[in-house]
Amino acid sequence: MREGILRILTADEGPLAPAPAYEAGGSTTFEKVLDGVCGLAFLITAVFAAKRMTWTRQQGGAETTVVTAFYSLILVTSCFRAIYFLVPADIWTPSYVPVAVFAFDPEHPSWIGAALSEVVLTAGSLALFSIFILILVYWADILKKYFHPASRRSIPMMTFLALVILLTTLEVINILCFLFGLYTTEGMILYQAILLAFVSIICVCEITIFSHRFRTVLKTLGAINQVSTDSQVKRIVWITVTGNLFFFTRALLETILCIWLLLWWKDEHTVARVFTHTWWDTYVVIKFISEITILSLMLYILQSRFAATAGRPAGYVSVPNTEPSKEAAATDV
Repeated sequence: MREGILRILTADEGPLAPAPAYEAGGSTTFEKVLDGVCGLAFLITAVFAAKRMTWTRQQGGAETTVVTAFYSLILVTSCFRAIYFLVPADIWTPSYVPVAVFAFDPEHPSWIGAALSEVVLTAGSLALFSIFILILVYWADILKKYFHPASRRSIPMMTFLALVILLTTLEVINILCFLFGLYTTEGMILYQAILLAFVSIICVCEITIFSHRFRTVLKTLGAINQVSTDSQVKRIVWITVTGNLFFFTRALLETILCIWLLLWWKDEHTVARVFTHTWWDTYVVIKFISEITILSLMLYILQSRFAATAGRPAGYVSVPNTEPSKEAAATDV
């Protein structure tokens, strides 16, 4: 009799009843194939990045330092993503889609796998965004030389490290909030989505502004020195278009996720039902296919520009009136 009453009461709770942990179930066939394809794609990208990084380090010269840094970031990003996808999803958590689990929950010891998977994802995202942060830092430094020649120029790599440390600190705060029980794994996902959406919007604005100024500088200097800068201008336009498409897509995707999570939280005080297999699979496909695409494009851009001729990087000429240096590499990437 008591069990029958409990069943009736549970059923009467309706949509406000908390979703049981891991109700979403394990991986579907499509998700297993998706993980395998993405993992293999990121692994191939990592291999190409490692080969190119090794080759550039052997060339020597000041301009190779920046290019090697780009290859290193692509390699790190690809490795973290490959680890995330090639490790079977069931090892991370019993459910493929995210579930709400508190840290140190004795009833759900797999919170450790959920937390580790988020850490791996976070590390990969940091490395990915660092690629474009490094580009923007060097672009800003070179433009400062031409638009504000009297001002004191900072060290680009120090600025880059400071920005990366800031992002890393924000991500560490997210992990600590989870570990101290301020929110569940779904809170980590919401925090991550808000942060990446904000950073993506900033990247779109900065890439657009800097690339416009860069093209103006190159065309002006080319006209003054009667030197063709068309190839450099085209390369910057290509980076601008592909970078903005990627970050706009990422900002839109993460913003939709944030709004969706907040609306569900407002109505039900949980977002467990948001993460259905169909919804999450769509999110994963758009997010990571766009990452594979942008990493491949960056490898193509760098390789096509850094081809070896006569023992020297071909085409890696400096901006007119500047000496070959790290600025030359930054100009072309």
